[in-house]
Amino acid sequence: MNKHSILIVEDDDTIRKFINASLSTQGYIIKEAINGKEGISLAMSHSPDVILLDLGLGDMDGIDVIKNIRNLSDVPIIVVSAREQDREKVEAFDMGADDYITKPFSIAELLARVRVAIRHSEKNKPKVNSKTDFEHKGLFIDFEKRKVSVDGEEIHLTPSEYDILSLLVKYHGKVLTHNFIAKEIWGSALGSEIKSLRVFMATLRRKIEKEPANPEYIITEIGVGYKLNDE
Repeated sequence: MNKHSILIVEDDDTIRKFINASLSTQGYIIKEAINGKEGISLAMSHSPDVILLDLGLGDMDGIDVIKNIRNLSDVPIIVVSAREQDREKVEAFDMGADDYITKPFSIAELLARVRVAIRHSEKNKPKVNSKTDFEHKGLFIDFEKRKVSVDGEEIHLTPSEYDILSLLVKYHGKVLTHNFIAKEIWGSALGSEIKSLRVFMATLRRKIEKEPANPEYIITEIGVGYKLNDE
């Protein structure tokens, strides 16, 4: 049985108790908050391994909860919400959420997402050694020399392709929205920058992926953005 702790921030008693019971049977230590302010307080005082957060809370919007927690902690936050529009998912990811599940959901999916979040926060991540290199599943980046190789073969990238890949590596395992990437690379996220990003992603995949149509490294979150797969 594991001893990881999970904070559930949910104002619906039925859903909160259901999630608590389902996770408790798997050995997780559970803390509950029925509103945003209590959730922020427990997140700071108990340092949970994962936070499950509803967005439609009674006292404040869950987006503001994410913002407050992100000012002080990098704890994985999984949004569990009935809001299913892409723009709402994008806003949550932009504020710092790590994952997003829409209600209704299966408990099997929730458990799987929790396990992934815990793996991402632990030491078995792909390692970035002294911030000078990165290696994962044959992909190697030497940050000092700005060189990239796949399975030992050096890959030539344009400056923009390299910058995009480096940004994904910096946040490996986390979904980065189109707007976030465009602003980090080009300083703005106008329509032209978003269009350019899609072009650069396509060429980057052709260069580093064995099967660009079935990518192993750069994963698309449809309607939201991209992440570097670290599983």
